[in-house]
Amino acid sequence: MPKANTEILDLLNLMKPISLDQMSSIKLMNRIDTKFVTSKRLLMELLKRVRDKYFVQEINGDRISPYRTTYFDTDRYAQYLQHHNRYSNRTKVRVRTYLSSGDLTFLEVKRKNNHLRTKKKRIQVKSLETAAQTEGASELVLNRTGLRLEDMHPIVQNHFERVTLVNFGKTERLTIDFHVTFHNFETGNDFDTQNIVIIELKRDGNIFSPITNILRDLHIHPTGFSKCCIGMCTTDPNLKQNNFKQKIRMLKKINQDETYQIRDSAEDVEGNT
Repeated sequence: MPKANTEILDLLNLMKPISLDQMSSIKLMNRIDTKFVTSKRLLMELLKRVRDKYFVQEINGDRISPYRTTYFDTDRYAQYLQHHNRYSNRTKVRVRTYLSSGDLTFLEVKRKNNHLRTKKKRIQVKSLETAAQTEGASELVLNRTGLRLEDMHPIVQNHFERVTLVNFGKTERLTIDFHVTFHNFETGNDFDTQNIVIIELKRDGNIFSPITNILRDLHIHPTGFSKCCIGMCTTDPNLKQNNFKQKIRMLKKINQDETYQIRDSAEDVEGNT
Protein backbone atom coordinates (compact mmCIF):
# COMPACT_ATOMS: atom_id res chain seq x y z
CA MET A 1 0.00 0.00 0.00
CA PRO A 2 1.42 3.46 -0.92
CA LYS A 3 2.60 5.51 2.02
CA ALA A 4 -0.09 8.20 1.56
CA ASN A 5 -2.86 5.58 1.66
CA THR A 6 -1.47 4.06 4.86
CA GLU A 7 -1.27 7.49 6.50
CA ILE A 8 -4.87 8.29 5.54
CA LEU A 9 -6.07 5.06 7.13
CA ASP A 10 -3.98 5.71 10.26
CA LEU A 11 -5.58 9.13 10.65
CA LEU A 12 -9.08 7.74 10.17
CA ASN A 13 -8.44 5.15 12.86
CA LEU A 14 -7.91 7.98 15.36
CA MET A 15 -11.46 9.26 14.84
CA LYS A 16 -14.64 8.21 16.62
CA PRO A 17 -16.77 5.85 14.48
CA ILE A 18 -20.42 6.19 13.54
CA SER A 19 -22.46 3.26 12.20
CA LEU A 20 -24.88 3.11 9.28
CA ASP A 21 -27.79 2.83 11.72
CA GLN A 22 -26.65 5.97 13.52
CA MET A 23 -26.37 7.70 10.13
CA SER A 24 -30.02 7.00 9.27
CA SER A 25 -31.20 10.39 10.50
CA ILE A 26 -28.69 12.30 8.32
CA LYS A 27 -29.79 11.33 4.80
CA LEU A 28 -29.99 14.92 3.49
CA MET A 29 -31.88 13.94 0.34
CA ASN A 30 -32.84 17.62 -0.22
CA ARG A 31 -29.68 19.55 0.36
CA ILE A 32 -27.09 22.09 -0.66
CA ASP A 33 -23.85 20.54 -1.93
CA THR A 34 -20.50 22.31 -1.99
CA LYS A 35 -17.57 20.60 -3.68
CA PHE A 36 -13.83 21.02 -3.21
CA VAL A 37 -10.94 19.42 -5.11
CA THR A 38 -7.56 18.87 -3.51
CA SER A 39 -4.70 16.39 -3.12
CA LYS A 40 -3.96 13.45 -0.81
CA ARG A 41 -1.29 15.49 0.93
CA LEU A 42 -3.76 18.20 1.93
CA LEU A 43 -6.39 15.58 2.78
CA MET A 44 -4.05 14.20 5.43
CA GLU A 45 -3.64 17.67 6.92
CA LEU A 46 -7.41 18.12 6.88
CA LEU A 47 -7.99 14.84 8.73
CA LYS A 48 -5.54 15.89 11.44
CA ARG A 49 -7.56 19.06 12.04
CA VAL A 50 -11.06 17.55 12.11
CA ARG A 51 -10.57 14.41 14.17
CA ASP A 52 -11.96 16.08 17.32
CA LYS A 53 -14.96 17.53 15.45
CA TYR A 54 -16.21 14.69 13.20
CA PHE A 55 -17.22 11.05 13.34
CA VAL A 56 -16.08 8.70 10.58
CA GLN A 57 -18.57 6.22 9.12
CA GLU A 58 -17.61 2.61 9.73
CA ILE A 59 -19.09 -0.36 7.83
CA ASN A 60 -18.17 -3.88 8.85
CA GLY A 61 -15.05 -2.52 10.53
CA ASP A 62 -13.96 -0.56 7.43
CA ARG A 63 -13.62 3.22 7.34
CA ILE A 64 -12.88 3.41 3.61
CA SER A 65 -15.64 2.08 1.35
CA PRO A 66 -15.45 1.17 -2.37
CA TYR A 67 -18.16 2.41 -4.74
CA ARG A 68 -19.05 1.80 -8.38
CA THR A 69 -21.26 4.23 -10.29
CA THR A 70 -22.58 3.94 -13.84
CA TYR A 71 -24.04 7.00 -15.54
CA PHE A 72 -26.72 6.80 -18.20
CA ASP A 73 -27.37 9.27 -21.01
CA THR A 74 -29.13 9.52 -24.35
CA ASP A 75 -27.53 9.06 -27.77
CA ARG A 76 -27.29 12.86 -28.02
CA TYR A 77 -25.81 13.21 -24.50
CA ALA A 78 -28.72 15.30 -23.23
CA GLN A 79 -27.69 15.29 -19.57
CA TYR A 80 -24.00 15.83 -20.24
CA LEU A 81 -24.82 18.86 -22.38
CA GLN A 82 -27.15 20.26 -19.71
CA HIS A 83 -24.14 20.50 -17.44
CA HIS A 84 -21.63 21.56 -20.08
CA ASN A 85 -23.92 24.32 -21.32
CA ARG A 86 -24.39 25.52 -17.73
CA TYR A 87 -28.10 25.00 -17.40
CA SER A 88 -29.16 25.97 -13.88
CA ASN A 89 -31.60 23.04 -13.75
CA ARG A 90 -30.00 19.72 -14.62
CA THR A 91 -30.29 16.03 -13.89
CA LYS A 92 -28.19 12.87 -13.74
CA VAL A 93 -29.35 9.26 -13.98
CA ARG A 94 -27.03 6.68 -12.47
CA VAL A 95 -26.82 3.24 -10.93
CA ARG A 96 -24.65 3.14 -7.80
CA THR A 97 -23.37 0.00 -6.12
CA TYR A 98 -22.11 0.02 -2.54
CA LEU A 99 -19.45 -2.66 -2.83
CA SER A 100 -18.82 -2.95 0.91
CA SER A 101 -22.52 -3.53 1.65
CA GLY A 102 -23.08 -6.78 -0.22
CA ASP A 103 -23.24 -5.03 -3.61
CA LEU A 104 -26.31 -3.03 -2.53
CA THR A 105 -27.44 -1.22 -5.69
CA PHE A 106 -29.76 1.73 -6.42
CA LEU A 107 -31.05 3.47 -9.50
CA GLU A 108 -30.76 7.16 -8.62
CA VAL A 109 -31.89 10.41 -10.20
CA LYS A 110 -30.17 13.58 -9.00
CA ARG A 111 -31.68 16.93 -9.84
CA LYS A 112 -30.04 20.27 -9.16
CA ASN A 113 -32.17 23.40 -9.40
CA ASN A 114 -31.44 27.09 -9.87
CA HIS A 115 -31.51 27.59 -6.09
CA LEU A 116 -28.42 25.33 -5.81
CA ARG A 117 -30.46 22.63 -4.08
CA THR A 118 -29.81 19.00 -4.94
CA LYS A 119 -32.66 16.51 -4.62
CA LYS A 120 -32.09 12.80 -5.01
CA LYS A 121 -34.67 10.07 -5.54
CA ARG A 122 -33.76 6.41 -5.78
CA ILE A 123 -35.10 2.89 -5.82
CA GLN A 124 -33.26 -0.30 -4.98
CA VAL A 125 -32.47 -2.61 -7.90
CA LYS A 126 -30.91 -6.04 -8.05
CA SER A 127 -28.05 -5.04 -10.35
CA LEU A 128 -26.90 -2.63 -13.03
CA GLU A 129 -27.94 -5.10 -15.71
CA THR A 130 -31.53 -5.38 -14.44
CA ALA A 131 -32.03 -1.75 -13.36
CA ALA A 132 -34.05 -0.72 -16.42
CA GLN A 133 -36.46 -3.65 -15.95
CA THR A 134 -37.11 -2.89 -12.27
CA GLU A 135 -40.68 -1.93 -11.42
CA GLY A 136 -40.94 1.83 -11.05
CA ALA A 137 -37.62 2.58 -12.75
CA SER A 138 -39.05 4.04 -15.95
CA GLU A 139 -41.57 6.15 -14.03
CA LEU A 140 -38.88 7.51 -11.71
CA VAL A 141 -36.65 8.63 -14.57
CA LEU A 142 -39.47 10.08 -16.68
CA ASN A 143 -41.01 12.00 -13.77
CA ARG A 144 -37.69 13.44 -12.61
CA THR A 145 -35.97 14.15 -15.95
CA GLY A 146 -38.61 14.21 -18.69
CA LEU A 147 -36.51 11.58 -20.48
CA ARG A 148 -37.39 7.96 -21.16
CA LEU A 149 -35.12 5.40 -19.52
CA GLU A 150 -35.66 3.25 -22.62
CA ASP A 151 -33.90 5.98 -24.65
CA MET A 152 -30.86 5.97 -22.35
CA HIS A 153 -27.90 3.64 -21.98
CA PRO A 154 -24.74 3.34 -19.84
CA ILE A 155 -22.04 5.78 -20.98
CA VAL A 156 -19.33 5.98 -18.34
CA GLN A 157 -18.55 4.10 -15.15
CA ASN A 158 -16.35 5.09 -12.24
CA HIS A 159 -14.79 3.29 -9.31
CA PHE A 160 -13.64 5.16 -6.23
CA GLU A 161 -13.05 4.88 -2.52
CA ARG A 162 -15.03 7.02 -0.11
CA VAL A 163 -14.66 8.24 3.45
CA THR A 164 -17.77 9.74 5.04
CA LEU A 165 -17.48 12.14 7.96
CA VAL A 166 -20.33 13.48 10.13
CA ASN A 167 -19.94 16.48 12.39
CA PHE A 168 -20.64 15.92 16.08
CA GLY A 169 -23.81 18.02 15.78
CA LYS A 170 -25.04 15.61 13.05
CA THR A 171 -26.13 18.48 10.82
CA GLU A 172 -23.93 17.68 7.83
CA ARG A 173 -22.02 15.00 6.01
CA LEU A 174 -18.67 15.30 4.34
CA THR A 175 -17.81 12.74 1.67
CA ILE A 176 -14.20 12.36 0.59
CA ASP A 177 -13.56 10.46 -2.64
CA PHE A 178 -10.19 9.34 -3.96
CA HIS A 179 -8.65 6.69 -6.23
CA VAL A 180 -11.25 7.76 -8.80
CA THR A 181 -10.97 5.95 -12.13
CA PHE A 182 -13.25 6.03 -15.18
CA HIS A 183 -14.14 3.67 -18.02
CA ASN A 184 -16.09 4.77 -21.08
CA PHE A 185 -18.33 2.05 -22.53
CA GLU A 186 -18.50 3.70 -25.97
CA THR A 187 -14.84 4.52 -26.59
CA GLY A 188 -13.24 1.87 -24.40
CA ASN A 189 -10.97 4.56 -22.93
CA ASP A 190 -9.94 4.78 -19.27
CA PHE A 191 -8.82 7.70 -17.10
CA ASP A 192 -7.14 7.68 -13.68
CA THR A 193 -7.33 10.82 -11.53
CA GLN A 194 -4.23 9.71 -9.57
CA ASN A 195 -3.77 11.86 -6.43
CA ILE A 196 -6.98 13.86 -6.81
CA VAL A 197 -9.34 14.06 -3.82
CA ILE A 198 -12.93 15.25 -4.22
CA ILE A 199 -14.61 16.58 -1.08
CA GLU A 200 -18.33 17.27 -0.93
CA LEU A 201 -20.04 19.09 1.91
CA LYS A 202 -23.72 18.13 2.17
CA ARG A 203 -26.05 20.08 4.45
CA ASP A 204 -29.62 21.32 4.72
CA GLY A 205 -29.26 24.98 3.82
CA ASN A 206 -26.47 27.36 4.67
CA ILE A 207 -26.15 26.33 8.30
CA PHE A 208 -22.82 26.84 10.02
CA SER A 209 -20.25 24.22 9.10
CA PRO A 210 -17.15 23.64 11.25
CA ILE A 211 -15.25 22.45 8.18
CA THR A 212 -15.42 25.64 6.12
CA ASN A 213 -12.84 27.59 8.15
CA ILE A 214 -10.46 24.62 8.12
CA LEU A 215 -10.75 24.25 4.35
CA ARG A 216 -10.13 27.96 3.87
CA ASP A 217 -7.06 27.86 6.10
CA LEU A 218 -5.70 25.03 3.93
CA HIS A 219 -6.45 27.07 0.77
CA ILE A 220 -8.96 24.45 -0.40
CA HIS A 221 -11.66 26.47 -2.12
CA PRO A 222 -15.13 25.58 -3.45
CA THR A 223 -15.25 24.52 -7.08
CA GLY A 224 -17.86 22.86 -9.23
CA PHE A 225 -16.94 19.30 -10.14
CA SER A 226 -19.01 16.55 -11.74
CA LYS A 227 -17.49 13.07 -11.71
CA CYS A 228 -19.90 12.11 -14.48
CA CYS A 229 -18.92 14.95 -16.81
CA ILE A 230 -15.20 14.79 -16.05
CA GLY A 231 -15.30 11.06 -16.65
CA MET A 232 -17.04 11.51 -19.98
CA CYS A 233 -14.89 14.29 -21.37
CA THR A 234 -11.56 12.74 -20.31
CA THR A 235 -12.46 9.43 -21.98
CA ASP A 236 -14.15 10.79 -25.14
CA PRO A 237 -12.20 13.53 -26.97
CA ASN A 238 -15.04 13.95 -29.47
CA LEU A 239 -17.44 15.36 -26.88
CA LYS A 240 -18.03 19.09 -26.66
CA GLN A 241 -15.92 20.07 -23.65
CA ASN A 242 -14.74 23.68 -23.84
CA ASN A 243 -16.37 24.51 -20.50
CA PHE A 244 -14.56 21.65 -18.76
CA LYS A 245 -11.03 22.38 -19.99
CA GLN A 246 -10.24 24.55 -16.97
CA LYS A 247 -11.20 21.67 -14.67
CA ILE A 248 -8.95 19.27 -16.58
CA ARG A 249 -6.04 21.72 -16.27
CA MET A 250 -6.76 21.97 -12.53
CA LEU A 251 -6.50 18.19 -12.14
CA LYS A 252 -3.17 18.15 -13.98
CA LYS A 253 -1.80 20.97 -11.85
CA ILE A 254 -2.79 19.29 -8.59
CA ASN A 255 -1.16 16.05 -9.67
CA GLN A 256 1.99 17.87 -10.79
CA ASP A 257 2.19 19.80 -7.51
CA GLU A 258 1.68 16.56 -5.57
CA THR A 259 4.51 14.90 -7.50
CA TYR A 260 6.82 17.82 -6.73
CA GLN A 261 5.92 17.71 -3.03
CA ILE A 262 6.64 13.98 -2.84
CA ARG A 263 9.92 14.42 -4.69
CA ASP A 264 10.98 17.36 -2.50
CA SER A 265 10.12 15.44 0.67
CA ALA A 266 12.19 12.49 -0.51
CA GLU A 267 15.13 14.77 -1.27
CA ASP A 268 14.85 16.34 2.19
CA VAL A 269 14.99 12.90 3.79
CA GLU A 270 17.98 11.88 1.70
CA GLY A 271 19.73 15.14 2.54
CA ASN A 272 19.26 14.56 6.26
CA THR A 273 20.57 10.98 6.26
